[in-house]
Amino acid sequence: MGDRMTPEQRHRCMSRIRGRDTKPELVVRRWLWHQGFRYRLYVKSLPGRPDIVMRKWRTVIFVNGCFWHGHECQKHRPATNAQFWQEKIDRNRERDSRNQALLQAAGWHVIVVWECQLAPKRRLETLHELDLALSRIVLQRNGAPAPYPDLDESPAIAAESESCQP
Repeated sequence: MGDRMTPEQRHRCMSRIRGRDTKPELVVRRWLWHQGFRYRLYVKSLPGRPDIVMRKWRTVIFVNGCFWHGHECQKHRPATNAQFWQEKIDRNRERDSRNQALLQAAGWHVIVVWECQLAPKRRLETLHELDLALSRIVLQRNGAPAPYPDLDESPAIAAESESCQP
């Protein structure tokens, strides 16, 4: 099945998609602020220009759109110009991995929150997981012994192995 829009309509729609201050990002930012965390936005000096940077805790949070960053919950790909979109999404994924590795090598904690995890059905669970991840980081940064040594040191609440349907 082809595109239902003319090329001009599709261009107009795509040109209005924002890369910052998205609804999922605002959900996370409001929640962080109400929890007492303070942060900076889009710090240019860090690889990948993270959406949220908490310098005090050496933590960055990326709030990724599932389509643009190739999350596994996205089963549908555009039928029109499919090769272009697959290559673009693959490049985005490679860039994301490279930037996250650079940040971790520099001593930053990297947390990825996916758009589908902030759907109303899963939002509270996701924010609770984010709270736990940040609590572990705060405790670790303050020198407290790790209460759960079997947990990895770099929290990622992105549920890659779970189904991410909203």
